[in-house]
Amino acid sequence: MHTSSELQIHGIFDANTWTVTYVIHQGAGTACAIIDSVLDYDPKSGRTHHSSADKVIDYVQTHHLQVAWILETHAHADHLTAAPYLKAKLGGQTGIGDHITQVQEVFKGIFNLESDFPTNGAQFDRLFKDGDELPVGSITGKIIYVPGHTPACVAYQFGDAVFVGDTLFMPDVGTARCDFPGGDAKTLYASVQKLLSLPPTTRLFMCHDYPPKGREVVFETTVAAQRSSNIHVHDGIDEASFIKMRSDRDSTLEMPVLILPAVQINIRAGEFPPKEDNGIAYAKIPLNAL
Repeated sequence: MHTSSELQIHGIFDANTWTVTYVIHQGAGTACAIIDSVLDYDPKSGRTHHSSADKVIDYVQTHHLQVAWILETHAHADHLTAAPYLKAKLGGQTGIGDHITQVQEVFKGIFNLESDFPTNGAQFDRLFKDGDELPVGSITGKIIYVPGHTPACVAYQFGDAVFVGDTLFMPDVGTARCDFPGGDAKTLYASVQKLLSLPPTTRLFMCHDYPPKGREVVFETTVAAQRSSNIHVHDGIDEASFIKMRSDRDSTLEMPVLILPAVQINIRAGEFPPKEDNGIAYAKIPLNAL
């Protein structure tokens, strides 16, 4: 695996969903990967637009990058992916962890999706297994399977840089919730320990930041900082304590504002549901089901 001294990392923060989209590359004119893109969505009107994704496109085109991959760390519940829009504009292949099939199976039932909706991950160009290599130009990354928040979460490691998705947040924010279908606090604890067993200087890049009042948005930290000061899972917090904390905390949390449209779209790799006979696509709202 190449060292990340060759890797350039550009984060684009979407203030509406507190999400960071990353573009990683080796300099002007090289191959790049886009991680966790955002499609702007207004839950009041059902309208989508592309302000966030267009910032990604502007960066890619300004630096004359060739998009190799459009990656998801998991099927997000807090924002819609812009992968199809980016792929149409820039090219590249879509990729996600291979356990997305479990998530598709569960939510096909919850949303009572069309009978021919495939739950084999075929909506994505590539399904990654734990340990798979991921080439981006002359850099080779690695897939790290980190379930717990969802059954399908993966992190992407390039040298000393790891893009952790929702598994961890900044040390003063903690860890991801585990109360979505298929989530599990015991599993998340094991995934976090896998990440925190990496060398202390390993850089960890968050998918979100929800800064406490008075702190600027930050989305890069280190294994050492997480081990010393993560409020949920610093060194010395055992599995049982973590599971109790996570379960107690999750029972108080509201559902994300966009979970119902987001999951439906994201398990389709960002494509909208089939249009109905009036030419309009609809996202379903299951009543009293979740």
